[in-house]
This record gives sequence, C-alpha cells and structure tokens, in this order.
Amino acid sequence: MMHNVFDLSGRTSLVTGGSRGLGLAMAEAFAEAGSDVVIASRDRTACEAAADTIAARTGRRVVGLSAHVGHWDELSDLVDAVYERFGRVDVLVNNAGMSPLYDTLGSVTEALFDKVVDVNLKGPFRLSALVGERMLADGRGGSIVNISSAASLRPRSHTLPYAMAKAGLNAMTVGLAHALGPKVRVNAIIAGTFLTDVSKAWDMDAFEHRAQTFALQRGGRPDEIVGAALFLAGDASSYATGSMLTVDGGQP
Repeated sequence: MMHNVFDLSGRTSLVTGGSRGLGLAMAEAFAEAGSDVVIASRDRTACEAAADTIAARTGRRVVGLSAHVGHWDELSDLVDAVYERFGRVDVLVNNAGMSPLYDTLGSVTEALFDKVVDVNLKGPFRLSALVGERMLADGRGGSIVNISSAASLRPRSHTLPYAMAKAGLNAMTVGLAHALGPKVRVNAIIAGTFLTDVSKAWDMDAFEHRAQTFALQRGGRPDEIVGAALFLAGDASSYATGSMLTVDGGQP
C-alpha cells in the first residue's frame, strides 16, 4: 500500500503570519495532516486564539507565539522557544508579509520601504537560516516554504517595494536550496490574488472587473493555497527544491 505522501504525522510546523488569511488556512491544514503547529505573528492574542481553535478541532499540539518577523533579534528567541517546546521543526512556512499603500513613488518613505523589506525578505532570510541550520544539525532535514507573490514576476508601480522584496524572496529560495541541500528542501509558492480579510478594504467592483482577465475569472479562497502548501511541506515533493509553484488562478 502506498505511503500517504501528504501525511505530516510526527512533524512540527512553524507558520509565520499564521493567525489569519493564508497562514491560518495552512496552519489548519498542517494540523489536520497530523503535524504539531506553531503559529507566530505580532499579535499574541490572535495567535493564541487561532492555536486554541485548531488544537480543539484536530487534537494536535498547537501553540501561538508572539514575534515580529521584521525584527531580526526577535527571531532567534522565537526559534529557541519552538525548540524548547517541541524539540524540532520539520516545516517552516515564511508566510508573514505586508504591502502598505502609498500615493506615488515619490511619496514612499524610507521607513515604509525598510518595513516592507524587513517583513517580506530580511525576516524570512534570518528565520530560514536559523531553522535551516538546525534542520541540518539534527540530521532529519526538513522543508522550507516561502510564500511569494505574483507581483514578484509582474511588478506594478503601486506595489513596487513589495514586488521587489518578493523577487528577492524568490532568489533567496533558489540560493537556500543549494546552501541547505540535500537534507533541507526550499521552495516557494507564487501566490496570486486571494480573498482574505485584507481584501475587505478593496474596491470589489474594480477587482471583479480585473478578475475577468484571470483564466479562472475570480480571486482565490484561502483554502485554495492548502494543496500547494501540503505538497511542498511533505514527502509528495521529495524531489522538488529551489522551485516556484504558481497558484494564481491564471493571472496575466
């Protein structure tokens, strides 16, 4: 009988930005697949509430820990806390991200630019380095999944710092695959437009018009990131590393 390549039993997964949106959907799916899960974000209350809900439904050990991904020094404490509780990390999902609005390119401040790079690129690099080297040291290896964006491939003027940071995340994915291989695999999901809590602030009429140019003619549901995440997290993708998996509904 074939081994269930999507089974994550006995593993521990760390998901940043895991208290809402795509991160929450992935955290839930990992727990349902048998993994213990750590949810990390700036909002401790939201993390703990999400963790309690998932734990009650799945019976897995799920904890919420507070950490700002954009703050370099906080990440070593986060990793230490995860290893103290679980003794291992088998799957790291760098999902936390941000893309603040701005009026014109000239109005982009240094503070905004640095914040976008810190959360979308610098933090994932630091966390991947810390967790990846421990994955190597314990001999079990593991999987790192970076949540990138279609903006990294098709940048637009209104999201340029974000697109640049995500393009850097793509380059980091390939570089880390070589740096941490063969035991640790590193891949990215190129995510398109998903309808999460953030989308509640959008002009939905304008979005629906734009979505008609997508092959699927709609935005994605958060649960529609799950299949790709489970594939890259576990044994189903055992020969995939340094790859970019596009999940964007066919955005042009």
